[in-house]
Parts: sequence; structure tokens; C-alpha cells
Amino acid sequence: MIEPISPVTPFTARSTAAEVVRGVDLTGRRAVVTGGASGIGIETARALAGAGAEVTLAVRDPRAGERVAAEIGGRVRVASLDLADQGSVAAFTAAWDGPLHILVNNAGVMMTPELRTPQGWELQFATNHLGHFALATGLHRALAAAGRARVVALSSVAHLREPVDFDDLHFRVRAYDARAAYAQSKTANALFAVEANRRWADDGITVNAVHPGAILTNLTRHMSREDLDASVASGYVFKTPEQGAATSVLVAVSPLLEGVGGRYFEDCAPARRHVPGTSGGVADHALDPGAADRLWRVSVDTLGAFGTLGA
Repeated sequence: MIEPISPVTPFTARSTAAEVVRGVDLTGRRAVVTGGASGIGIETARALAGAGAEVTLAVRDPRAGERVAAEIGGRVRVASLDLADQGSVAAFTAAWDGPLHILVNNAGVMMTPELRTPQGWELQFATNHLGHFALATGLHRALAAAGRARVVALSSVAHLREPVDFDDLHFRVRAYDARAAYAQSKTANALFAVEANRRWADDGITVNAVHPGAILTNLTRHMSREDLDASVASGYVFKTPEQGAATSVLVAVSPLLEGVGGRYFEDCAPARRHVPGTSGGVADHALDPGAADRLWRVSVDTLGAFGTLGA
């Protein structure tokens, strides 16, 4: 089991993306931020671009992306990407040319009604995990070519609820539960970081998962008022989008984390191991190398027919 490491940064849950990137020069570096046209994706892209990076907003709605790009300014590009559509993922990776230094797998869907892709895959798992898995593996050569590239996979505290159910990934047997489906996909994001880091470390690529915190963005549109009220009652403190983007940006660029991979971060620090009955931290099932390897192999088998996998 991978042990969480001690805090190594001076930043906190209240830090903003602009604060954690201050003093970092990303001139000459190229970044992709999925879901970069809304919520914390905008603030992630803004911070990276502000530090000098060329940023590509990989978005479902290019018109929204163009509006955000114009508002941010700098070297911000827009490209179409629908993570639930493997054809769209394949087109994006095929069109990418040159090295890629930073990949932030930020986009996602949360607690949707029971919806499926044309392949019959449950939408949250298909979008949050399989889409990003195909994207990252499809961009593997570009990441390896960059030297010291970093990949950031956005997970969530929701991962504490559910491990990956390998016997019924797509809710074909068990009754559909939107919360369980979301939680499973977020555990998958954390396990991806564990296994991708193991496989790609020799290529100079580090991969980590982050929990951005609770932020009221478009992602929460499927949550009921009761769910939101329960979150507040349980002690959750909502962050601003600028604060929510901070952990992603920290993991993507901070010199303090050079060579650190396969970990789970929250509140701008490596997460402690979760203790049942408490909030926060990272569950053992989200760092389990055996589950991470199994998920990788299942994902390759599932997506292999689409030819989007790079390694």
C-alpha cells in the first residue's frame, strides 16, 4: 500500500491558484485543461496562462471555450473534446502535435440520472475515468517527449464512499445509484494516478490525483437542495473557484513536488490516510496498487477497439 507523505508545501485550503503559481515561470511549456470553459477549469487555465504557459482548453462547447480564452488572454487555444465520445477523444489526440508538459484532467460529470453511452457504459464512469484514460494514454508520447511532464487527475472526497466494483462497473446488475456511480468514478481517477505514475515514471512523467474541495459550480447541477444542505451541515466549507483550482495548479507546476507521483492531494497538501468516522483524507482502496493495475488492464480491454491508447 502506498503511504501518504507528510505535507511539503506552505499553502492551505484557503490558498488560491494565483498564489500557488506565483514566482513560477511556465514560458515555453504547453498545457491541456479539460473542462477549461467553466468552474475551476477556468481558474486553472487562468493561472497556468498567467505564468506564461500555452494553454489548450479542451471543451465540449468550443464557443464557450472561445469566450473564456478571450477573457483570459495570453496564449490560450481552444479544442473540441467530448470525453464521453471515444471518437472525439481519438480526434483530439490524433490532432495534437509536439510535446505536452502539463495535462489537467479536470472535466467531469456528477450524480447524473442513469445515462449511458452508445456502448452501454455508465456515463459517469465513461466520462470521468474512461474518457480521461483514453486521453492521457493517447497523449503519452507527447508527455514523454516533454521531459518532466505532469498529469493531474481530479478525484473527489466522494471516493471515500465506494471502491471500484469490478464485477459491475456499469450498473448492469445492481440498481443504479447516482452517488455510488460518481464515487466509483472518483476512486478510478485516484487509481489511475497510482498506476500511470508507476508505468510512466521512467518516461519522466509524474501523475497525481487531487481533491479540489467543495465548490458550487456547474458540476453540482444534479445535486438536490437536500444534498447541498447536508454537505453544509456535515461541516463542509465551500471554496471559491480560485481556491478550488489551487491544488490542481500546485500539483501541476510547483517545484516543491518535483518527482512526487502516485499520490492524492487535498487542500494544497498530500492527504493523510482516511480514518473511518472522520472527514477527508484518502481511502486505502484509492491507493491500492493491485486495484490500480487491474483497473488499467480493464480499461485497456474496454477501450482497445478504439485505437486511442498510447501506452
